[in-house]
Amino acid sequence: MKPLVNSTIIAYQKRLGWRNLGGLLLLLGLFFLFLLSLKIGTYKITWPMLTNILASDNSEPLLTHVILQIRLPRAIAALVTGAALGCAGAAMQNVLRNPLASPFTLGVSQGAACGAAFAIIILGAGLPTTAGLIPPYLAPYSIVLAAFVGALLTVAVLTLLAFFRDISPESMILTGVALSAFFGAVTMLLQYFATDIEVAGTVFWTFGDLGKARWRDLFLILALLLPALLYLWRQGWSFNALLWGDETAASLGVKVGSLRLKTLIISALLAAVTIAFLGIIGFVGLIAPHLMRPMVGQDYRYLIPYSALAGAVLLLAADLLARVVMAPVVLPVGILTSFAGAPLFIYLLARNRKGRQ
Repeated sequence: MKPLVNSTIIAYQKRLGWRNLGGLLLLLGLFFLFLLSLKIGTYKITWPMLTNILASDNSEPLLTHVILQIRLPRAIAALVTGAALGCAGAAMQNVLRNPLASPFTLGVSQGAACGAAFAIIILGAGLPTTAGLIPPYLAPYSIVLAAFVGALLTVAVLTLLAFFRDISPESMILTGVALSAFFGAVTMLLQYFATDIEVAGTVFWTFGDLGKARWRDLFLILALLLPALLYLWRQGWSFNALLWGDETAASLGVKVGSLRLKTLIISALLAAVTIAFLGIIGFVGLIAPHLMRPMVGQDYRYLIPYSALAGAVLLLAADLLARVVMAPVVLPVGILTSFAGAPLFIYLLARNRKGRQ
């Protein structure tokens, strides 16, 4: 018996070592990509120039402005948004018992975009003057609130279907497609009766573009997202208990209904905030958890933070590619994440279907 116990401990320590090594590599990759995102762009900057500016050398005002006011907010936005979407995807896949769940594939992102369009067109939150119902200084907050309400409506429909009709994972995805189509139709209806300026505003918001990030917006994004990320990370043990079923989780002291509801609301908040400020960035919440599962397995104490790291790395890498693939034109990062995520989604759908046969 003792050799068996020893071998089990050794195997566990080996897995833990590989897991820690993977986390360290992710952190190093994240740090390198973050610095690279400050260096690469239309305006050429060398490593010594970057180092001097980060060391508070203001001898070159133009370079200082480019790095500190344009590239640094963009890089921080990619880091925080990628982490938020990665965590939201991992948490939704757990509480909905669906490996294909994410804010984008279930229509939550489209619901948030519809809410943002409502605030811009109906409430006038996107207008540059006081012609709308919302004062300009309250416009960002009203768009966030409207986007959150739209995302929450999607979550409400999904929750009702999941826990009162007990639909299959495939049906859940089809429901997400239907909700995406519905909210897309509502958005187009709003745009049909909107002015040219309002239509341009809604189109601008739907593009997933990290270049929209400014310091004023980043402070609000961080204030909203960091507590949500902390909550999901602290629920790792409860998410693990849910893997054994609701009854087992309840016997271990987990308040299953409350956990599911809070997780879905927080996931909706994460999607709504990112869309309201940066536009629709699809599939990051789907890709990040699936990339990390071979490394950490289904242990959500690790999967949640590792999905956050992977989401940040993915979005930083996608943003760098968006800058160089058609330079000097900078593509919206949402286009590249959709190009990468769509094939993975089809593969996961086919694999999940095959596993059920």
